[in-house]
Amino acid sequence: MLKTVAAFDRIGEENAFAVLARATRLAAAGRDIINLGIGQPDFRTPDFIVEAAVKALHDGHHGYTPAVGILPLREAVAADLHRRFAVTIAPDTVMILPGGKPTMFMSILMFGEPGADILYPDPGFPIYRSMIEFTGARPVPVPIREENNFAFSAEETLELITPQARLLILNSPANPTGGVTPKPEIDKLVAGLERHPDVVVMSDEIYDHMVYDGETHVCLLQYSSIRDRLILLNGWSKTYAMTGWRLGYAVWPGKLYDHARKLAVNLHSCVNAAAQYAGLAALTGPQDDVAKMVAEFDKRRKIVVEGLNRLPGMSCARPKGAFYAFPNIRRTGWKAKPLAHALLEEAGVALIGGPDFGVLGEGYLRLSYANSTENILRALERMGEFLAGRKAA
Repeated sequence: MLKTVAAFDRIGEENAFAVLARATRLAAAGRDIINLGIGQPDFRTPDFIVEAAVKALHDGHHGYTPAVGILPLREAVAADLHRRFAVTIAPDTVMILPGGKPTMFMSILMFGEPGADILYPDPGFPIYRSMIEFTGARPVPVPIREENNFAFSAEETLELITPQARLLILNSPANPTGGVTPKPEIDKLVAGLERHPDVVVMSDEIYDHMVYDGETHVCLLQYSSIRDRLILLNGWSKTYAMTGWRLGYAVWPGKLYDHARKLAVNLHSCVNAAAQYAGLAALTGPQDDVAKMVAEFDKRRKIVVEGLNRLPGMSCARPKGAFYAFPNIRRTGWKAKPLAHALLEEAGVALIGGPDFGVLGEGYLRLSYANSTENILRALERMGEFLAGRKAA
């Protein structure tokens, strides 16, 4: 009998893809399914970015690139971060990766082992906990609470740090809640981290362009006191509607960069060459499409929140970032995952149950408003009809 190592019994997955697969099967069978489950923009990649990739292919960029990415793209990342956040980053601290997950994977592998603690947001992106458990480290959830506008609490986070803590994972704007942690809270956290100089921070800022209601994204690279132990995760997937291009980047502290480079060599060799030239065009070209997409998300966000707050038994705080709403369903009488399942199977609306993002996700659903306003309104109508006519299972 084949037997894998025990770590594979601990590894989880991202249930949004399972819901997507089920929704796709139902649609293929003739059902009218509205998918508000998957977290990807419903916009096309801007044409000038696509054309840059085509040109790269025609120009003969068919081979391997450096494992860390082509230098012009790393320089463009450094320039973009300087333009937006007034931070100076050396291109040789930037690494180009196939999406955002490899940075999570590498960071957690570097610090996760039996006897180590790794702190992560709950509810939060499910791959954080999955990878922590895979390494044998102890996952320490940092509560992300509705009463705190789905921002993390600096005080609560710092209280969870033990002598065994090796890595702290942060995410703002946040998946699944849409929460944005304000600068005073981040200031307080960074100041408190001075008491814990051995704790590395991995900051997932993949939704950094998507903030609303006058919020300003705070990039952790702006804090010099933690720069030597900060890993920044970002990429093109959400900002430029490039989820399928598999293109992300990380900024690493100098002492960790070579570890990450070796992992890249062992794992994927390099990122697709044409995709890197597309990423270069995205950063150096016009940003009008980004602004239009974010403005459209903002309009949908308001429609979603207003609609959810009218549904029987539901309430929804207004998310300040990303493209997710995280409605509270406790007054419906339903548990989250059974309700998400029933809404898909019976009402034709695909959503994700909050517990897929952590224990504290119970009592919530995640709704992605990366879909058309027409479909969002249809989904809200179906959800209302379902809740009005169907008692909790």
